Amino acid sequence: MQESGLKLFTDDQNAAALKHLAGGNATIVGYLRSHLNRLLASDYFALLAFIQMDEENAAVLQSIRHEVRDAKRVATCLGFGPRFLHSTGQAYKGGPNSGVFLQVTCDNASDVAVPGQKYTFGVVKAAQARGDFQVLVERKRRALRVHLGADVQAGLTKLRQAILEALF
Repeated sequence: MQESGLKLFTDDQNAAALKHLAGGNATIVGYLRSHLNRLLASDYFALLAFIQMDEENAAVLQSIRHEVRDAKRVATCLGFGPRFLHSTGQAYKGGPNSGVFLQVTCDNASDVAVPGQKYTFGVVKAAQARGDFQVLVERKRRALRVHLGADVQAGLTKLRQAILEALF
Protein backbone atom coordinates (compact mmCIF):
# COMPACT_ATOMS: atom_id res chain seq x y z
CA MET A 1 0.00 0.00 0.00
CA GLN A 2 1.31 3.44 -0.93
CA GLU A 3 -0.22 6.81 -0.13
CA SER A 4 1.10 10.36 0.32
CA GLY A 5 4.71 9.24 -0.05
CA LEU A 6 4.42 6.57 2.65
CA LYS A 7 4.58 2.86 1.80
CA LEU A 8 3.37 0.04 4.04
CA PHE A 9 4.82 -3.47 3.95
CA THR A 10 4.12 -6.67 5.85
CA ASP A 11 3.82 -10.40 5.31
CA ASP A 12 0.75 -12.18 3.93
CA GLN A 13 -0.63 -13.20 7.34
CA ASN A 14 -0.42 -9.69 8.84
CA ALA A 15 -1.70 -8.18 5.58
CA ALA A 16 -4.79 -10.40 5.66
CA ALA A 17 -5.46 -9.56 9.32
CA LEU A 18 -5.04 -5.83 8.73
CA LYS A 19 -7.18 -5.88 5.59
CA HIS A 20 -9.95 -7.66 7.49
CA LEU A 21 -9.75 -5.24 10.42
CA ALA A 22 -9.63 -2.19 8.13
CA GLY A 23 -12.81 -3.26 6.34
CA GLY A 24 -13.50 -0.72 3.63
CA ASN A 25 -10.91 1.75 4.94
CA ALA A 26 -7.95 0.55 2.85
CA THR A 27 -5.87 3.66 3.51
CA ILE A 28 -2.67 4.33 5.44
CA VAL A 29 -4.77 5.61 8.36
CA GLY A 30 -7.09 2.60 8.12
CA TYR A 31 -4.23 0.11 8.20
CA LEU A 32 -2.43 1.96 11.00
CA ARG A 33 -5.67 2.05 13.00
CA SER A 34 -6.14 -1.68 12.44
CA HIS A 35 -2.55 -2.36 13.45
CA LEU A 36 -2.79 -0.29 16.63
CA ASN A 37 -6.16 -1.82 17.48
CA ARG A 38 -4.41 -5.18 17.75
CA LEU A 39 -2.84 -3.94 21.00
CA LEU A 40 -4.25 -5.75 24.03
CA ALA A 41 -4.01 -4.55 27.64
CA SER A 42 -0.98 -6.77 28.34
CA ASP A 43 0.85 -5.86 25.10
CA TYR A 44 3.47 -3.27 24.28
CA PHE A 45 4.07 -1.11 21.22
CA ALA A 46 7.59 -0.89 19.75
CA LEU A 47 8.82 1.63 17.20
CA LEU A 48 11.82 0.13 15.39
CA ALA A 49 13.44 3.02 13.53
CA PHE A 50 16.03 2.31 10.87
CA ILE A 51 16.50 6.02 10.20
CA GLN A 52 19.11 8.58 11.24
CA MET A 53 19.31 8.78 15.01
CA ASP A 54 19.27 12.50 15.69
CA GLU A 55 17.39 14.87 18.00
CA GLU A 56 14.78 15.88 15.43
CA ASN A 57 13.88 12.33 14.40
CA ALA A 58 13.94 11.12 18.00
CA ALA A 59 11.59 13.92 19.06
CA VAL A 60 8.97 13.01 16.44
CA LEU A 61 9.23 9.29 17.17
CA GLN A 62 9.04 9.88 20.93
CA SER A 63 5.93 11.98 20.31
CA ILE A 64 4.37 9.10 18.36
CA ARG A 65 5.37 6.67 21.11
CA HIS A 66 3.79 8.85 23.80
CA GLU A 67 0.61 9.33 21.78
CA VAL A 68 0.19 5.57 21.36
CA ARG A 69 1.00 5.02 25.04
CA ASP A 70 -1.57 7.55 26.20
CA ALA A 71 -4.32 6.51 23.78
CA LYS A 72 -3.91 2.76 24.13
CA ARG A 73 -2.65 2.66 27.74
CA VAL A 74 0.14 0.21 26.97
CA ALA A 75 3.87 0.22 27.47
CA THR A 76 5.81 1.61 24.51
CA CYS A 77 9.43 1.71 23.44
CA LEU A 78 11.59 3.20 20.71
CA GLY A 79 14.77 1.72 19.32
CA PHE A 80 17.06 2.92 16.55
CA GLY A 81 18.42 0.18 14.32
CA PRO A 82 20.62 -1.52 13.84
CA ARG A 83 21.90 -0.77 17.37
CA PHE A 84 18.91 -2.32 19.20
CA LEU A 85 19.22 -5.64 17.35
CA HIS A 86 21.66 -7.15 19.86
CA SER A 87 19.80 -6.05 22.98
CA THR A 88 16.04 -5.46 23.09
CA GLY A 89 15.71 -6.79 19.55
CA GLN A 90 16.43 -10.27 20.89
CA ALA A 91 13.51 -10.01 23.31
CA TYR A 92 11.16 -8.88 20.55
CA LYS A 93 11.83 -12.02 18.60
CA GLY A 94 12.49 -14.53 21.38
CA GLY A 95 10.25 -13.32 24.16
CA PRO A 96 6.50 -13.65 24.53
CA ASN A 97 4.32 -12.64 21.59
CA SER A 98 3.08 -9.47 23.28
CA GLY A 99 4.54 -6.81 21.02
CA VAL A 100 2.95 -4.83 18.23
CA PHE A 101 5.77 -3.55 16.05
CA LEU A 102 6.03 -0.63 13.66
CA GLN A 103 9.30 -0.62 11.78
CA VAL A 104 10.25 2.70 10.16
CA THR A 105 12.66 2.78 7.21
CA CYS A 106 13.76 5.38 4.68
CA ASP A 107 15.89 5.96 1.62
CA ASN A 108 19.40 7.16 2.40
CA ALA A 109 20.02 10.82 1.60
CA SER A 110 23.68 10.01 1.07
CA ASP A 111 25.44 6.71 1.07
CA VAL A 112 29.01 5.55 1.47
CA ALA A 113 30.62 2.51 -0.08
CA VAL A 114 31.90 -0.17 2.28
CA PRO A 115 35.67 -0.16 1.73
CA GLY A 116 36.74 -3.03 -0.48
CA GLN A 117 33.15 -4.09 -1.23
CA LYS A 118 30.70 -3.53 -4.07
CA TYR A 119 27.90 -2.46 -1.72
CA THR A 120 27.21 0.53 0.50
CA PHE A 121 26.46 1.05 4.17
CA GLY A 122 22.90 1.95 3.13
CA VAL A 123 22.50 -1.47 1.54
CA VAL A 124 23.77 -3.09 4.75
CA LYS A 125 21.32 -1.07 6.88
CA ALA A 126 18.41 -1.92 4.57
CA ALA A 127 19.35 -5.60 4.70
CA GLN A 128 19.47 -5.50 8.50
CA ALA A 129 16.03 -3.89 8.64
CA ARG A 130 14.53 -6.41 6.22
CA GLY A 131 16.19 -9.31 8.02
CA ASP A 132 14.91 -8.13 11.39
CA PHE A 133 11.41 -7.70 9.97
CA GLN A 134 11.53 -11.16 8.38
CA VAL A 135 12.38 -12.79 11.71
CA LEU A 136 9.52 -10.91 13.41
CA VAL A 137 7.00 -12.23 10.90
CA GLU A 138 8.48 -15.75 10.97
CA ARG A 139 7.84 -15.68 14.73
CA LYS A 140 4.20 -14.67 14.03
CA ARG A 141 4.66 -11.19 15.49
CA ARG A 142 2.21 -8.39 14.71
CA ALA A 143 4.53 -6.33 12.53
CA LEU A 144 4.09 -3.57 9.99
CA ARG A 145 6.79 -1.59 8.17
CA VAL A 146 6.34 1.98 6.99
CA HIS A 147 8.84 3.34 4.48
CA LEU A 148 9.20 7.12 4.54
CA GLY A 149 11.03 7.58 1.26
CA ALA A 150 13.87 10.07 0.75
CA ASP A 151 12.43 13.05 2.65
CA VAL A 152 12.56 11.68 6.18
CA GLN A 153 11.27 14.83 7.87
CA ALA A 154 8.23 15.05 5.62
CA GLY A 155 7.66 11.31 5.97
CA LEU A 156 7.80 11.46 9.77
CA THR A 157 5.36 14.37 9.78
CA LYS A 158 2.94 12.39 7.59
CA LEU A 159 3.39 9.28 9.71
CA ARG A 160 2.71 11.18 12.94
CA GLN A 161 -0.41 12.75 11.46
CA ALA A 162 -1.66 9.40 10.17
CA ILE A 163 -1.10 7.80 13.58
CA LEU A 164 -2.93 10.66 15.31
CA GLU A 165 -5.87 10.13 12.95
CA ALA A 166 -5.69 6.38 13.52
CA LEU A 167 -5.80 6.81 17.30
CA PHE A 168 -8.70 9.26 17.44
